[in-house]
Amino acid sequence: MTDDARPFSDRLPQEGRELVAAAQAQGLQVRLLGGIAILLLLGDRFDPAFARPYRDVDIFCGRKDGRGVEQLLSGRGWAPAVEFNTLGGGRRLLFHDPLSEAQVDVFVGEFSMCHELPLADSLGRPGPSLPATDLVMTKLQIVELNAKDRSDLYALLSGCDVGDGDERAIEPARLASLTGRDWGLHHTFELNLARLRAGVDSGEGPASAGAAIDALATAMETEPKSRGWKMRAKIGERKRWYELPEEVEREG
Repeated sequence: MTDDARPFSDRLPQEGRELVAAAQAQGLQVRLLGGIAILLLLGDRFDPAFARPYRDVDIFCGRKDGRGVEQLLSGRGWAPAVEFNTLGGGRRLLFHDPLSEAQVDVFVGEFSMCHELPLADSLGRPGPSLPATDLVMTKLQIVELNAKDRSDLYALLSGCDVGDGDERAIEPARLASLTGRDWGLHHTFELNLARLRAGVDSGEGPASAGAAIDALATAMETEPKSRGWKMRAKIGERKRWYELPEEVEREG
């Protein structure tokens, strides 16, 4: 059976890598995020303890590249979710595999879920995946972490070095510079890092993730805070500090 006749669900990590390569060959700015991005970024540093089934490929692309990505995906056999894509206004696109439950979720120009993150800044950096710091932030911004998200975070936090300038290193300074200007983002990250640290302390999470968790928490705490941050902090949880993202049936 040729690849073209097989369900995408049988080869999603391979499809993710090939999608980025094909996009780049066409001059499109595309990077992976989500579980497959983490798997490919870590390579032989991915701990098999965090292996899980993958049902989708998550993509982030430049604001001007959405149409090109649509054409690329259709040409590779992915079927567009027409109603969802129309309602998404070009900012979010969804494609399905006609032969399985696999899908591609595309964020165009902006990443906005529970919080907005400036991922476009990283589209020029090397690799099929967004840098480790960005992948960590896309998971930490989820207000209600599920088991899959915690597993992905532990894989990153235990498999990446802590430092600056390397796509496979977690950069506390980059993360802290964003949270120092946005109390809501800071608060969600703070809550999730505390949950992850509690998991490490209880034995649920790997001890090897502890150093990265502590480095991020310390960088956030010591980062100078903007005036807007301080004003919003006075209101605290009395006002909802996050958005309710649109529900999409996905597993990435």
